[in-house]
Amino acid sequence: MPEVLGVRALNRATLERQLLLRRSPLTALEAVRHLYGMQAQAPDPPYVGLWSRLAGFTHEELSDLLRERRVVRLALMRSTIHLVAAEDCLALRPLLQPVLDRVLRGPVGRRLAGLEVAEAEEAGRALVEERPLTFAELGSLLRERWPQVAAADLVHVVRARVALVQVPPRGIWGVGGKPAHTSAEAWLGRPLEGAGGLGALAGMVRRYLAAYGPATVMDLQQWSGLTRLGEVVEGMGLRSFVTVDGARLVDLPEAPRPDPDVVAPVRYLAEFDNTLLSFAERTRTRMMAEDHRGRVFTVNGIIRATVLVDGFVRGMWAVRRSRGAAVLEVELFGPVPAAARAELEGEGMRMLDFLAPAAVSREVRLV
Repeated sequence: MPEVLGVRALNRATLERQLLLRRSPLTALEAVRHLYGMQAQAPDPPYVGLWSRLAGFTHEELSDLLRERRVVRLALMRSTIHLVAAEDCLALRPLLQPVLDRVLRGPVGRRLAGLEVAEAEEAGRALVEERPLTFAELGSLLRERWPQVAAADLVHVVRARVALVQVPPRGIWGVGGKPAHTSAEAWLGRPLEGAGGLGALAGMVRRYLAAYGPATVMDLQQWSGLTRLGEVVEGMGLRSFVTVDGARLVDLPEAPRPDPDVVAPVRYLAEFDNTLLSFAERTRTRMMAEDHRGRVFTVNGIIRATVLVDGFVRGMWAVRRSRGAAVLEVELFGPVPAAARAELEGEGMRMLDFLAPAAVSREVRLV
């Protein structure tokens, strides 16, 4: 019989692999590689995510990696924007093409009736490789050739069929502006890798488990957006476990699985943190009680910034700024021990030093 892993055992294993049990000495590039995709719909969350995980992390460390083209931002898992190492961009994007292709089915596909998708793809690639373009600019230029198609739908074609990276200054700390895009091949000076078949998908599964496991096949599919990964998992020589309610888990045989009672420090997670978005509903309770999901996962698609107490989501946080003051407001979902409150305040002040170094006054308020 496979070993049973309770919620706390899954929690501690995930915290260990997400670099949240202790701050890691890894560099920012090593951490981005290990995490295998950090949610990056907005520019700032990856900075908070790395600050929460790494010892001595600075804003410039990640900003420099973006400028040097060693990490990139593009649509990958679940067709959402992720921050990944350059080599992972080139390997992952072909594997996830079926996820991006889904955008061209359904309502968008029906609106594209009569359009030669390959021609629009080729035209869009040529435009963004001539110079980086915002989606508004790209759509306007494409409509000059296909005026009968909505600009947004033409952009959907290019976004789905071309690996579009967001170029700096997008993603640089403290710099605003709309994202401009070019192709990953043009930006990195290298071609995308081939799809690679089952062997490449098995490599993806191992990388996921190293950062998120143990996990079910449904977890893998929730994280990636791909389907039929059960066929990939079989025959990989993975170790099997089960949850208390009987769900089958797989894991790398050599991966760390800490004692369920190991102490977990308070941690602040950014908006859209990949730790909360990478599991199916059945095993997401390893990080967050299902009762709290409706408060963290909003109806308009925002995943709020959260706090972990004893390894589990126990509240949400936001920074309010006005007239040189920065206030970190922590909305707790219920009472927490006095020691945890003190830890939240201390860690919160350190995060304010990172997020708002120019603020004249900084304060943490636990609500």
